Amino acid sequence: MGLKPYLGLRGNALLRAAVMLVVCPTFTCYGYNMSVAGGLLTLDAFNNQFPRMDTIHTTGAVQHENSTIQGTVIALYTVGGIFGALSCVSLGDLLGRKKVIFWTNLITIIGAILMATSFDFAQFIVARLVLGLGIGGYVATVPVWQSELSPAHKRGSNVVTDGIFVGAGVTIALWIDLGFYFVKDNSVAWRFPLAFQVILSLVAMIFITVLPESPRWLIKTGRLEEARQVLSALLELEPDSETITESIHQIQATLAVCGNTSWTAMFTNGEQRLFHRAYLAATGQMFQQMCGVNLITYYATNIFQQYLGLDAVKSRILAAAMGLMQPFGGFLAYYTIDRLGRRPLMLWSAAAMSVCMALLAGTTSPGAADNTAALVVAVIALYCFQFIFTVGYSGLTFLYAAEMAPLQVRAAVSAVSTATVWAFNFLLAEVTPVGFASINNYYYLIFAVLNALIVPSVYFFFPETKGRSLEEIDEIFAQSKSIFDPPRVARRMQQTLKARQPSSAGQPDTESGGENSVYVEEGVKA
Repeated sequence: MGLKPYLGLRGNALLRAAVMLVVCPTFTCYGYNMSVAGGLLTLDAFNNQFPRMDTIHTTGAVQHENSTIQGTVIALYTVGGIFGALSCVSLGDLLGRKKVIFWTNLITIIGAILMATSFDFAQFIVARLVLGLGIGGYVATVPVWQSELSPAHKRGSNVVTDGIFVGAGVTIALWIDLGFYFVKDNSVAWRFPLAFQVILSLVAMIFITVLPESPRWLIKTGRLEEARQVLSALLELEPDSETITESIHQIQATLAVCGNTSWTAMFTNGEQRLFHRAYLAATGQMFQQMCGVNLITYYATNIFQQYLGLDAVKSRILAAAMGLMQPFGGFLAYYTIDRLGRRPLMLWSAAAMSVCMALLAGTTSPGAADNTAALVVAVIALYCFQFIFTVGYSGLTFLYAAEMAPLQVRAAVSAVSTATVWAFNFLLAEVTPVGFASINNYYYLIFAVLNALIVPSVYFFFPETKGRSLEEIDEIFAQSKSIFDPPRVARRMQQTLKARQPSSAGQPDTESGGENSVYVEEGVKA
């Protein structure tokens, strides 16, 4: 080879490159599209181009019809996302992680260009579908690729960075929208924000070609020599070293036990409890949406302006500043997820979000409209909610879904769980305007209750996966006989490991981060 593989990087430097050159631009683009369109719908230039979505300069029956059309067109993005994610049920294992990421980023670029160059309403509709198709595909695949490259002791912090990047994308979109709000009577006010994301997808599409394929997928498809080269780069060892050979044998043993089965196997249980694990992965992703984040992310400007009585500019500034809470929350998750674990972050975050929603229900009531103290508390609750959500649910549920999925159906489970995100995203985008119009501030109470219900659901059904290799997580479910067993089995395995540690003094601490602990974990030999 004339050029050094993987940009000449090895070990932690290679993992950081994967995060910054692929994960960062893809999830930033995902977050960007969560909020960029909402800020453009009130622009005169946009409504002049697409009068059928104009709800600003219309009234009565015309406004009602246009608002329905507007909601449907914007929601088509999430419909595309559902189909994009589900396409990876088969394509994820057929093409491999890298090819899926490459082609879905290309589709995203095509969708963004179609949208930014739209002069016709039909073109804009098609563009929204194409954009969602691409983003749905890579959101289902990137966390799988990332988790399969990461060592067990760093997998949590590596994958939870997805939440930081989503928050960064939301924030960038809101600030760009704010800046172009002052560009009057020119289509660049909405064309540039929609085109900007092309840069992000282009970066990811280029660099995925020079970064390593998932070694687990390579082993699953029989490409053992390529897997050795990838593991060699990740572990900074010689390709024929004993550690790499043992890692490959362990993954092969897992495949032999589970069987290299079709994606339809995830609808069966068996010894490995595949359906149980797929259900947990999808349920975690459902929690991410049903906590109510998108009623705040999508409608932040409307909440500040319509329900808190602030003017248009102040509302946009506060909404854009609120987006900054997500990256900060993501950084807290980055430093705590591999120390505290997944369950504590999910439990405490759900409880805190329930409190925030209850505060919003009280402080946005009609009787509190002229109360300055209530207004301040409402703004603080909105900001706290955004921060807390990113700590416990933004990137964490993508990580957890990838960890729940066994190798033979990992791409399929990730695809279905990500489609769950898009489906509930679509549901909330459709019902939130109706909810606010029908029951006003009491709409927040629904999500206060839902978040409270998430707490016992996580406690009783979701096992802790901190520090576990993906093969160890397989063992948790192999030892479980009912839906209530995995949390108890995970605790027992952790206690057993701790009891054994004093007798292994002087040995490499693979559980807490030995350099060569990417795939071979202490006490879990093939």
